[in-house]
Amino acid sequence: MRKKRKVTKIIDQMNIQDLTIIDITQEAITNEAYKNIPVASVNDHVVRMGVMTEPYFWHLHPESDESFLVIEGSLFIDLEDRTVELFPNQLFTIPKNVIHCTRPNGDRSVNLTFESSNMTTVRVEK
Repeated sequence: MRKKRKVTKIIDQMNIQDLTIIDITQEAITNEAYKNIPVASVNDHVVRMGVMTEPYFWHLHPESDESFLVIEGSLFIDLEDRTVELFPNQLFTIPKNVIHCTRPNGDRSVNLTFESSNMTTVRVEK
């Protein structure tokens, strides 16, 4: 049986100033359940800061790998065959086309992601 997929294009206002200090601790102050904003643009890639207090939906990225670097708390990355837990200063890369779901372990997780700036997110119903 074929899995239903919904394509969601993530488009950000890339209002990032070059030669500017970005204070991740300051940016991470939020009451939102999920905050994901671009904090830097490097060549054809973007660095995003994600603050999560609830899981993100199951998805994949057809044309881009995605790397996660945890800054605060810990993060579960559910894959189809296992779950990876990342702690502060640990990095994990998910290759393109790999279905995954991210969720905080505990009340909150803050992480940086590194990915292609034209990445597409495809929602996968599980």
